[in-house]
Amino acid sequence: MKISEFTFELPPELIAQTPAERRGDDRLLVIDRRTGAYTDSKMADFPSYVEPGSIVVINDTRVRKARVYGVSQTGGKVEFLFTGAVGPDRWQAMVSKSKKQRPGKSYSFFAQDGSLFCNGCIDSDVDDSDSGSSLKVIKFDRPVDESFFASCGHVPLPPYIKREDDFNDEKRYQTIFANECGSMASPTAGLHFTPETVAQLEAKGCEILHITLHVGMGTFLPVRTENLEDHVMHTESYHVSQEVASKINEAKASGRRIVAVGTTSVRTLESAVNRDTGLLEAKTASTNLFITPGFKFMVVDQMLTNFHTPESTLLVLVSAFAGKDHILAAYRHAVEERYRFFSYGDATFLK
Repeated sequence: MKISEFTFELPPELIAQTPAERRGDDRLLVIDRRTGAYTDSKMADFPSYVEPGSIVVINDTRVRKARVYGVSQTGGKVEFLFTGAVGPDRWQAMVSKSKKQRPGKSYSFFAQDGSLFCNGCIDSDVDDSDSGSSLKVIKFDRPVDESFFASCGHVPLPPYIKREDDFNDEKRYQTIFANECGSMASPTAGLHFTPETVAQLEAKGCEILHITLHVGMGTFLPVRTENLEDHVMHTESYHVSQEVASKINEAKASGRRIVAVGTTSVRTLESAVNRDTGLLEAKTASTNLFITPGFKFMVVDQMLTNFHTPESTLLVLVSAFAGKDHILAAYRHAVEERYRFFSYGDATFLK
């Protein structure tokens, strides 16, 4: 298949730049993935669409405040987007004006209160063909941990949000389940959940289970090949506990529905399943699974997800789950009805 088959017209003004005034106060387009029929609803009614006794799987990753500004020796301000540690005092980062930032160049990093936190320099260049980006290794003058990002960092909002982050984003770009720090982007389907949503699901006998997948910047990269089979998916790390694997296997055996909240939960579950036995396995591993039409879903029965970018791997994934024609027809309806798209936008429930 060709990536150009997965496109639709999206007016720029429908790309949500801010979250809803209140968490969970979003619209919901319910799509029957077998017939393509869709229903306009709202997230407050989401629990009513979930079958009693279902297992609801959420991603409990926490977004790291990975966008940090350094000040060069000449006083210039340089943006660093840190992607992962390669040692106690070394981290990889995407750097603004990358060609001008050469090995040996040094920077000072300041906390939000203006105090100097640490110094660092570019140690080496990294050719990261997996993400399609040119990375640098930054060597700090002391070991750095999450306190560095908490003190100096900014929320790395997606590139299609055309504004600077603010204090509100520190809470609203995290789900209520956020626990395991390591993501460069939020698992945005989970942003719609409130304690009331959880309580309503549990009142129906549903169980909320946690898995972890740390979202990388590759999730925003465009598909650069026309043929889907030529695209190399970015790699992300995930964890499924033994308790979660056992509960999901028991639920599948008894005919209970598995509802994945977000494409990250889908990729985690379908990566961790043993495709010979059909059993979900407890794992800490990495995945570059690219789900395309024709993929056999072995764990996930239903999916809550946001509206995705034209010609993106995520749009291909939901098309594989619910049918390309069904998804594109529903998306055209969503555009006509002025639904809000992407990270801070509205949601779809594929049932």
